[in-house]
Amino acid sequence: MSRPTAINRDLFHGAAVGEAKGGGGMTAKEYLSQAYRADRMVNAKLGQVQVLRELATKASSTLSDMPHSATRNTHRMEDIIVKIVDLKDEVQADIVRLVDLKRDIMFAIKNVMNPDHQTLLELRYLCFKSWGEIAEDLRYSKDYVFELHRKALDGIKLPAENKTPQ
Repeated sequence: MSRPTAINRDLFHGAAVGEAKGGGGMTAKEYLSQAYRADRMVNAKLGQVQVLRELATKASSTLSDMPHSATRNTHRMEDIIVKIVDLKDEVQADIVRLVDLKRDIMFAIKNVMNPDHQTLLELRYLCFKSWGEIAEDLRYSKDYVFELHRKALDGIKLPAENKTPQ
């Protein structure tokens, strides 16, 4: 498995791992939480693609019913299609970065020694489950899940901490 990498600033708009942020680097919780935010961003963009597709469908049916100049309307339709393609390309790039980030987070979680900690971190930061769902899945009280979570975060080594001298 490859070494974890720092986050992509363009996708996540946050400080990179190991980069100064208010006197210190990113916390384990901030690092692990990136995947959830990235996943939400990808889903939002997918929603935008769907809205543009619906607009294109409406525009094409409107254009075909209109007796106006075909040149002006064709350009408008081309603009919509170009925007859809550009957004789809952006979503694909974001998905690739999300998959890379999840792989890196998985690597960090797998390096946690306690299997219960690993499971809790995977459920929270890779499956995006709520605290209640995690407590139910693990058959623990929510309070115990919070305590376990605090301990599990202590076992996370951030990518900057995992780097070996070359």
